[in-house]
Amino acid sequence: MTTSSSERGVSLGMPELPAPAYPDDVRARLEADAREIIARYPDSRSALLPLLHLVQSEEGHVTRTGMQFCADVLGLTTAEVTAVATFYTMYRRRPSGDYQVGVCTNTLCAVMGGDAIFSELQEHLGVGNGETTDDGKVTLEHIECNAACDFAPVVMVNWEFFDNQTPASAKRMVDDLRAGRPVEPTRGAPLCTFKETARILAGFPDERPGAVEASGGAGPASLVGLRLARGETAPARVVHPREGASQDRDVHEPSPSEHLSSHDAPQDTSASDPAHPAGPAAEEGE
Repeated sequence: MTTSSSERGVSLGMPELPAPAYPDDVRARLEADAREIIARYPDSRSALLPLLHLVQSEEGHVTRTGMQFCADVLGLTTAEVTAVATFYTMYRRRPSGDYQVGVCTNTLCAVMGGDAIFSELQEHLGVGNGETTDDGKVTLEHIECNAACDFAPVVMVNWEFFDNQTPASAKRMVDDLRAGRPVEPTRGAPLCTFKETARILAGFPDERPGAVEASGGAGPASLVGLRLARGETAPARVVHPREGASQDRDVHEPSPSEHLSSHDAPQDTSASDPAHPAGPAAEEGE
């Protein structure tokens, strides 16, 4: 049995028209930025990745107009630009929200509750993977790894970390984003919109007061191995006994520096998966 071209999703109509140009004032501004970016590289085509972030900062996603602009200023074909823009998942190919909420569903985060968080956020927001809420505020997506396994399950908003999340804390966080209430990452710079984030990724400075100083680095759990390698005394483990667990051991309560986020969930992340509660973490050497 054969299928028609329309059933296969193949269009045999008129070829796609050329991408519309940016308005003159927008193009002039982007060309000035592009020259600054290109000057950083000995080979101009090496500037393609930051240039794609630049055009993404203009419209919130990489449009055909943006890809044509990149091709023009770098002397590339649109096919070469498209090949790069479609390879990297940080480049959006369709309109998206002010806040990209990415839930890690890779192995560790998934078993610690990432799958439950993603499922409940889909229902709570009424969107599917890669879809945006009607108010244009939040785009939800699952991502393969946030490179923060020490704090699983992890959610990222515009590439800033929200550690040790639960379905309840994640829902509260997206509700606050949609309502315009302050939302602070667990680690890193204060949140800004996705367009603003894209411009920073293009290589332009974050000019918000205190943002650079707040960028920080790895969280305390990620630095344990480095401290041990330096011969430093191992820090106390953060242990939160679950209900019914033995209370005989001392429990280290996190200091303010260990919980910097107004939306940081408690370490008791087994709440993400009530059917599989976990006991308290064992101390070193037990």
